[in-house]
Amino acid sequence: MSIFDKTRLTNETFKLDIERMRRGWYSDKYFENIGRMLTTLASEEYIYAGQRHNLSADVSPNNIAVGDIEVEMQWFTRRLGSTIVVGVDKSLEMLRHATGYWKDGEFIETADKLEVWAVHDGVVVKSDGNPLNAEAVLKVRGRYRDFALLETPTLGVLTRSSRVATNVYETLTAARGKPVLFFPARFDLHEVQAADGYAYNIAIQRFNMDYSSQIGSFVSTDAQGDWWGGAGGGTVAHAAIASFLGDTAEAMMQFGRILPARIPRIALVDFNNDSVRDTLRTLEVMFNQYRELCDAGDETEAAKYVLYGVRLDTSGSLRDVSVEPLGDPALDLGVNPRLVFNVRQALDSASENWSIPKVWKEAAREYCHNVKIVVSGGFNPEKIRKFEKLGVPVDIYAVGSWLFNNNGGTVTDFTGDVVRVKLHDEWVDMAKIGRRPLANPDLERVW
Repeated sequence: MSIFDKTRLTNETFKLDIERMRRGWYSDKYFENIGRMLTTLASEEYIYAGQRHNLSADVSPNNIAVGDIEVEMQWFTRRLGSTIVVGVDKSLEMLRHATGYWKDGEFIETADKLEVWAVHDGVVVKSDGNPLNAEAVLKVRGRYRDFALLETPTLGVLTRSSRVATNVYETLTAARGKPVLFFPARFDLHEVQAADGYAYNIAIQRFNMDYSSQIGSFVSTDAQGDWWGGAGGGTVAHAAIASFLGDTAEAMMQFGRILPARIPRIALVDFNNDSVRDTLRTLEVMFNQYRELCDAGDETEAAKYVLYGVRLDTSGSLRDVSVEPLGDPALDLGVNPRLVFNVRQALDSASENWSIPKVWKEAAREYCHNVKIVVSGGFNPEKIRKFEKLGVPVDIYAVGSWLFNNNGGTVTDFTGDVVRVKLHDEWVDMAKIGRRPLANPDLERVW
């Protein structure tokens, strides 16, 4: 699975479309063209006949069967700084199951003739942006026409998965180790959820290892947890509150009554753009039900009315009622620091105004203080860093579309290059200008 257990995922997890991958369905057409050309040259027993080769004087250009040329190819990214690598295991399974050639309608597998080196998912590579100084994450030696079609899909999974993982890691770092909920499922095709959720989980594990932390993984769909045994979790949607005619407190009471206690009760309190009022209303009715059930000796049922948290999701075009206008959109609108402080203060002082038995006063105070604040809506590392610098009392950040960001400093595009060819049983450097064979101490022989 990763550097964390040194076990690689197999196609039992990925369920690749092997048949179509072998036929080039997922490959840029020019790779199919190259494969067809080399296959034809091999059948013709063509021998290199050119005159303007790049070979040194001590390497003979004679008797080179181009159609069966063996190459050394490497995969790497040029994302500036550090990249959390994910997608290696799936790339290896593509190579394992789709390397080969077609003959008389039958696919002849030749993966066993490759030499393959790879890092584990979760490894960190570094780059200054210069491809001469990058670190390879995958290296393959073998007959090029047998795996040429796989350059496109392997680069694709490495690019996307590593980008998501690295963006998650950057967000966790900005949040100073506070939990980050993975909320981008609605911003892309459902088919990518399993790979994205896996990348998120790898980033969580990497962060925990680097910072001796114990943050949990929190995904929003079951598909996002498919590859690593996770399960989706969540709060309530605005649609649920609309179904209760805008009554947030009643929506949460019924949520608490019906759903099992293992699901955290997190109230979405911005529906009416009065987050403090709806927080206090929800808090009080849920506590009263919790207290009554405890007094009746039914602690199992009472656990269903423990308010775990409130989520602030105010639109960036709105100013919450509790926020006094200052005339600056950055200070007034959306989920801003003043709104979070207002809600935290309301939570911490709420029980002081409740008419409850004296014996319950301390428990009520603790109940309120334990309620966490979750924020969502437009959060990215820059905004999170500002919140943390100001000491805003956020407990959990929910981040969505930014985790897919691939612009400027977050561009994680991988590339693949042939850097050597095998001539007369010797490996000879043959990289295009601006490239060279790359090393990486984390590469290990796979097969």
